[in-house]
Amino acid sequence: MATFLYNLGRLAFRRRHFVALIWVALLTLAGVGAASAPAAGTTSFSIPGTEAQKAFDLLEQRFPGASADGATGRIVFKAPDGQKMTDADNKATVAKTVKELGGGTEVVSVTDPFTTNAVSKDGSVAYTSVKYEVPGMELADSTRESLEAAGDDARAAGLTVDVGGDALEAGAEPGAAGEIVGIAIAAVVLVITLGSMVAAGLPLLTAIIGVGIGVSTITALAKALDLGDTTSTLALMIGLAVGIDYALFIVSRYRNELAEGRDREEAAGRATGTAGSAVVFAGLTVVIALAGLAVVNVPMLTKMGLAAAGTVVIAVLIALTMIPAMLGYAGRKIRPAGEKRRKASDAATPGKQTTSEKQAKPNMGTRWASFVIRRPVAVLVLGVVGLGAIALPATQLELGLPDDGSQPTSTTQRRAYDTLSEGFGPGFNGPLMIVVDAKDSDDPTAAFGDVADGIKGLKDVVTVTPPAPNKAGDTATITVIPNSKPSSTQTEDLVHAIRDKGSEFKADTDAEVLVTGTTAMNIDFSQKLNDALVPYLALVVGLAFLLLIVVFRSILVPLKAALGFLLSVLAALGAVVAVFQWGWFSGLIGVEETGPIMSMMPIFMVGVVFGLAMDYEVFLVTRMREAYVHGETPSQAVVTGFRHSARVVVAAAIIMMAVFGGFISSGESMIKMIGFGLAIAVFFDAFVVRMAIVPAVLALLGKKAWWLPKWLDRALPNVDVEGEGLRAHDDPAKGSGSDEDRELVRV
Repeated sequence: MATFLYNLGRLAFRRRHFVALIWVALLTLAGVGAASAPAAGTTSFSIPGTEAQKAFDLLEQRFPGASADGATGRIVFKAPDGQKMTDADNKATVAKTVKELGGGTEVVSVTDPFTTNAVSKDGSVAYTSVKYEVPGMELADSTRESLEAAGDDARAAGLTVDVGGDALEAGAEPGAAGEIVGIAIAAVVLVITLGSMVAAGLPLLTAIIGVGIGVSTITALAKALDLGDTTSTLALMIGLAVGIDYALFIVSRYRNELAEGRDREEAAGRATGTAGSAVVFAGLTVVIALAGLAVVNVPMLTKMGLAAAGTVVIAVLIALTMIPAMLGYAGRKIRPAGEKRRKASDAATPGKQTTSEKQAKPNMGTRWASFVIRRPVAVLVLGVVGLGAIALPATQLELGLPDDGSQPTSTTQRRAYDTLSEGFGPGFNGPLMIVVDAKDSDDPTAAFGDVADGIKGLKDVVTVTPPAPNKAGDTATITVIPNSKPSSTQTEDLVHAIRDKGSEFKADTDAEVLVTGTTAMNIDFSQKLNDALVPYLALVVGLAFLLLIVVFRSILVPLKAALGFLLSVLAALGAVVAVFQWGWFSGLIGVEETGPIMSMMPIFMVGVVFGLAMDYEVFLVTRMREAYVHGETPSQAVVTGFRHSARVVVAAAIIMMAVFGGFISSGESMIKMIGFGLAIAVFFDAFVVRMAIVPAVLALLGKKAWWLPKWLDRALPNVDVEGEGLRAHDDPAKGSGSDEDRELVRV
């Protein structure tokens, strides 16, 4: 592979006009396609295989036109002190609001609180419910804006009015401010790392072009493939991250090759052949992690994963072709690594040392690696014990989905939630919908009554409404109000209790009982993700383990990489639990409400962080493998790998932490949690696992780290990531290691 990529890099360098034209043409084509594509419209959300989804499908069939999975909005009215909502003036104000809501688009029905007993016992609180045709994430912006503005007249009349419900949910949108800050920090880090504005600009330019092609293609296909906003958001985030990483690695290697005295075309070819090989396999691990989301069997997640994986493929192709072409355009504006430092030092002490000797001067990565391999046990124990301690809170992980109760207290959704809890009890915000399918029952009406009576006797039940049958009389819905809030474990226990009792109802009445509604759907979604985590982890880590065996031609190095990743993810989950579930240091990042961790968080972190962690592993260890294959001892190879790659890995990690950390400032608790979790995971993995644990383990293993059974060595394809096939182009006078490196690693 190294030889193929070497030739590809040299070809792109020579034919840079043609390469640049192809990518600009692809960007233009994707942009035109996105601009001319029909509006994406609404996107469907379903969770195949769950009871809640089965109930929704049954409702669509038995209650046609009822929009079973349609969004619900609630306008909550609170009377001023000394007044009641039943006062004549207040009733007239509410009636006017109900009438205005009924004329809105996408509205199925609007309830009158005074005819549906939607007034609290003390008369201070009332609410009206608005049922829509489509789920909350699919509502038009104009419909959502009309709902938010519906209470303006009532507020003017002196009532306290707030709006809640899933109708206010919107698709995830990238924060422009966060992106700008992330790119600005990336630019600063790149300038420091690569030494010039031109060199720093190449990774940014190519990453933006790659993301532009990927996101524009997603937009162009959104209508045909039913892709939502979250799909392009994830593709943007991941594409920008890996695009910068991959380009940074190749440009950095190019500068090192120039410092070895090679001409620019040869340096571009060698950078693509060696660093490019690492980019290919790092990209494959990310693609495996993202495409593996299909294991969860949630269509929305599958589409998100595949779209983001496609953007990663584009980033890899751009790094292998457009970066060498841009290096050709840059010419002498990109200087060899360490040139400024050598010139300044040579001027200060003329004739004292040669250029090659200056280059061998130990940098921070060299000194750190030398320190670690002299004290591997202490570093390993400290790193493992430290991350293990941070991971302990993850043993108390509670999963759920955020509701209005987890919103900041400054939002209207949170105020509406609190007002309803105050007036009607905490369970009122998460009613359960019971669907009774009595089509096979001899007496459907009696079956409906038996189910309602049976549910009334369960623990944590406050209210059970009378059954509401369909026109055919074979199916009915029953609303159950729990005594606890929607995200509580007591409500989850009640859902399971009703489902457990369903077998009794089936035996007694031949009626099937299904539990659905937003609360039950969230519980099922959380359980489905939880059940899929282990198979997903096994698939992703297993495939990546096999891939890394091919890359490193070793058993222990990939095993160490996988175990290190698991340690960093567990530590990150522990930190997330401590902050967002337990409330430790929550004030520092503006967490106003603690509660269960978002259901998607573990599997999302596994997918995204695994891909980035394997990037760092491949970038760092391939350089060690390259040095080892070229004749250095295991300890010398570790130092050589750090001397050339540590700076790049640290820069990439800082960029990622800055990008992810920018989302911590979001007012949305879910976005804040994702930003914090990914940022802290990258910190643990890059700075503790890859920078400390990896060299310590390799130092302890020595030559055993690179052991591979002979039969497996013969069976595996030789992908030549370390560039052994390029030795024919080497200057025989050049050595693969320096005397100073050898001196530093003596123990």
